[in-house]
Amino acid sequence: MPSLLHIFRNTPFGRETLLNSLYFCETLGLDLKVYIPRMPKFLMYFEYEAVQVDLDGSYLTDPDTAVEHLNGLAKGRNLVVDLLETKEFTASTLPDVPTNVEFMTSPRIIADKSTSIALGIIGSKVRTILKTARFPVLIPPPVYKPWQSVAVFFGGSVNAVKSFYLGLRIARDSGLPLDVFTVAKDDEREKYEEILAKNELSDAMAREVRIWDYRDVDFAKLLYDVPHDALVVLGAYGHGLIKEMLFGSKMELVQSVLPNPLLVAGPNFKTHPWYQTETARLLDG
Repeated sequence: MPSLLHIFRNTPFGRETLLNSLYFCETLGLDLKVYIPRMPKFLMYFEYEAVQVDLDGSYLTDPDTAVEHLNGLAKGRNLVVDLLETKEFTASTLPDVPTNVEFMTSPRIIADKSTSIALGIIGSKVRTILKTARFPVLIPPPVYKPWQSVAVFFGGSVNAVKSFYLGLRIARDSGLPLDVFTVAKDDEREKYEEILAKNELSDAMAREVRIWDYRDVDFAKLLYDVPHDALVVLGAYGHGLIKEMLFGSKMELVQSVLPNPLLVAGPNFKTHPWYQTETARLLDG
């Protein structure tokens, strides 16, 4: 069964993050794998790189009540919750957290030496996970809020195409409407339509997308019209018609302006087996 990995923080903010993960899994029919840290760091082994995650002290808050709080929040929900017990250790104080999952939830900051808790900051460890992982990362807002639609940012890049497929799958499995947002010049629309056709997405755009909001405006202005209760799906990098990294100004703008949950696909997402099988399923209708 496809699953989502959640690192539990036993605090009020951690409660809200967990509620987002529970809702995501319940809506999409996923299992939830929860790791409750008892040490201030852990390792995640990916295909070509190992990422050490250093947690701030809040992740170690009152571990004795963490399981009780987790069970209380998960009680009565229609999903399987699996509490991970780390069995592999790279060092005695450095447990290995498995990465054989389809999604992971991460707050916008895991641990940076900063007192800022601003929405407009993605922590360096979150960036590293996004750049390395084959699975997409769910970055929830500080307060739990169910989403009622799916919104995809489509900028014509390779990662934007992957995001479109991801948004389609989320919309189909949740039964919620899908909207697509594009900022481009009016005379470039034909180029975007060619990209859709090349990737066999023209029919999906015509039949399954509620609104294709295509406008020649400043990107920041478009953000105001993204539904406040939408799950926003986007790629971490853009190398197509929009030639900049979303980890730069655009990602930080999205972070600071939108209060929505974000589902971000990194550059390695296309190699994930889930992406391969789901893409084939979507194209088969």
